[in-house]
Amino acid sequence: MFINQQIKAYICTSFSILMWGITFISTKILLNDFSPIEILFTRFLLGLILLMIIYPKNNKIYSKKEELLFALTGLSGVTLYYLFENIALNYSLASNVGILVAIGPLFTGIFAAIFLKEKLKPNFFVGFIFAIIGIAIITFNGKFVLKINPIGDMFALLAAVMWGIYSVLVKIMGDLGHRSITITKKTFIYGIIFMLPIMFLMKFNVSINDYLKPINLINFIFLSFVACTLCFITWAYSTRILGAVKNNTYIYIIPIITLIASKIVLNENITIFAVIGVALILLGVIISETNLFSKKAIKNNK
Repeated sequence: MFINQQIKAYICTSFSILMWGITFISTKILLNDFSPIEILFTRFLLGLILLMIIYPKNNKIYSKKEELLFALTGLSGVTLYYLFENIALNYSLASNVGILVAIGPLFTGIFAAIFLKEKLKPNFFVGFIFAIIGIAIITFNGKFVLKINPIGDMFALLAAVMWGIYSVLVKIMGDLGHRSITITKKTFIYGIIFMLPIMFLMKFNVSINDYLKPINLINFIFLSFVACTLCFITWAYSTRILGAVKNNTYIYIIPIITLIASKIVLNENITIFAVIGVALILLGVIISETNLFSKKAIKNNK
């Protein structure tokens, strides 16, 4: 039974990572007919509808403190994270945005140390330095080759910061005893609520004909039902079986998937700078997940 659960968990993790790596491509395609906020609102509204159908239970209102935390989770994890990500895709290559957003777990570590008082080991900081150097190389390439706009890089990094805040909030809500699917539903609800004023400011104006275009309809179905609702469920399951830290490590595979998908679907060039940047970022996060610099590891290597 234990082995079967492990296999199922790894399958769920692989499925989530694969789908999330492709989301950058789908969003890039939809940006031809929709604005970032239009994509964001439609995606999560449809996802919430499906989530309500799948899990219609537990729609109660919790204490003010808990509802505030749910609201902040929705603001950071849905509204701002995806808005910044979609805006970044308006300026940068899908592959570049995928790489930069993928460092979100590093920001999670920083915020966890600040707000959850979790102790960070030396290897975390060494890994973070490698990742930052990788980001700098990618950004440097953008400024001089003019294929990647620094504005897009900035919004992609802001999205990564929002992921860090969101992850800490989810950990807090989980510690309070809330189920992953309940947190997900509340996150979607508050995320949509916070989108409403942004929609008025950014002019939400779409035609039903745009939605009915086969290419747009397919991508919205994928983003809403697969990448949002289904992936949140599979990710919650694999996190429960494998653990948050171990499961979170696989997020760093997303840039590789995005690079390959962007080349196949969008025919985006993969420059030597992108390859070097990816290598350094992945090296950084691998180091941050190991104990190479711990006293015990150093002692064993002598």
